[in-house]
Amino acid sequence: MKRHRALSKKAKIERKILAMLAFFSTSVGLWENFRQLWLQDNGFEATEVSMVTSLGLMLSVVGVIFVGYRLKVRHLKTFMTVVLGIKLIDLLVLRGLDATGNFGAMSVCTVIDIITSYLIVASVYPLITTIIKNNQIYSKRKLVEYWFRDIGVLIGGVVLGQSVLGNLIDYNACLMISVIFLCLAILVMSSFKVQVTEKEPPRGDSILKYVLKSKLQVCYMIYAFLAAMSFAAALGLKMLVLTNYLDFSASTATNYLLIVGLLSDVVGVLALKYFTPKNDYLTLILKFGIRLLAYVIAILADDPFVSMLAITWSILISTAYEDVTDGCYINLVDNRHQLSYSTVKHVMSFAGEAVGMLLCGAMYDLGVGFILGASAIITVVQLGMAFYLIHLRHHRRRARHSASRMRYDERMVED
Repeated sequence: MKRHRALSKKAKIERKILAMLAFFSTSVGLWENFRQLWLQDNGFEATEVSMVTSLGLMLSVVGVIFVGYRLKVRHLKTFMTVVLGIKLIDLLVLRGLDATGNFGAMSVCTVIDIITSYLIVASVYPLITTIIKNNQIYSKRKLVEYWFRDIGVLIGGVVLGQSVLGNLIDYNACLMISVIFLCLAILVMSSFKVQVTEKEPPRGDSILKYVLKSKLQVCYMIYAFLAAMSFAAALGLKMLVLTNYLDFSASTATNYLLIVGLLSDVVGVLALKYFTPKNDYLTLILKFGIRLLAYVIAILADDPFVSMLAITWSILISTAYEDVTDGCYINLVDNRHQLSYSTVKHVMSFAGEAVGMLLCGAMYDLGVGFILGASAIITVVQLGMAFYLIHLRHHRRRARHSASRMRYDERMVED
């Protein structure tokens, strides 16, 4: 009976963490979709917006590394609550800076906004693992983030330009709605306590040593880099591709990406519940093999409609099967190392995304075929690494089973 109550309590905390993530992601999706336009309305040039955003991303990586190295798991919830509070204050300051012409303060607040978002995203799953840890919860956590980001974009798209009680909903109003959702995230975050039972890893126990001593984890980090690089190489400049090469208007491209993004969340949920094959190799073919085939067909066809179909499939399948492609490797990590390990994984993904974005920009002037071609080459290597990871994981499982069987046989002989 006590065990049943303990499990129920864990389930309640798990739901609260996911609810916090849902409110936070809605806030982020609502505001980040319009942040660049808000800066533009306040006198920022496109190059200045790009520089501020790039600085925020670079400092986010540094912040994630620092937190992962210095922060203890038992302090994780308190840290996240503080970061959410800082983000709330920062957004309120941004609202107060509107139309003041204070470019320096706006730039600093925007950088802080970006950093706090990345710190929360990087810290959520390590917090969840103090309660529950399995492949499905990893995929569920990612789906909640993706789903409610899209809901935030949808809310902004629906209310922007509308008149409520005689007041026009503009970018500032969207910012304040984002603040409301962030307040809800903070309230939920403050409503539960997390008791960490695992001991902290020894001070001299470096996470790099922890990763490097495992061939499987080294290969997974390479895979994470390639996966982010491949996706960004194809879709890093998707708005420009849709408007300049596929002749979408800006509004049509926005609506298209919103609809496909929401559908991808639905596909992710359905794949998790109903359409995950028992064979992991077949799962990878569904996720990456069909994507690669779609890219090749689009390159050979050299047709805008076929290219749009390839891009659509890539986005649709992007959130599916992460319990197989990522969760099973992340969950092999001891909870004592989960925060610092998550830091290394995020750094590899961010680095891959940055390289993929540069590659996409280099191929952009050559056409959609070259953009998809560059991504296809990386996808081949990524798919090979993913297959090898499954081989290593299955070999590890067989080795552990053989060792257990040997110990059982030895005990039988002794008896």
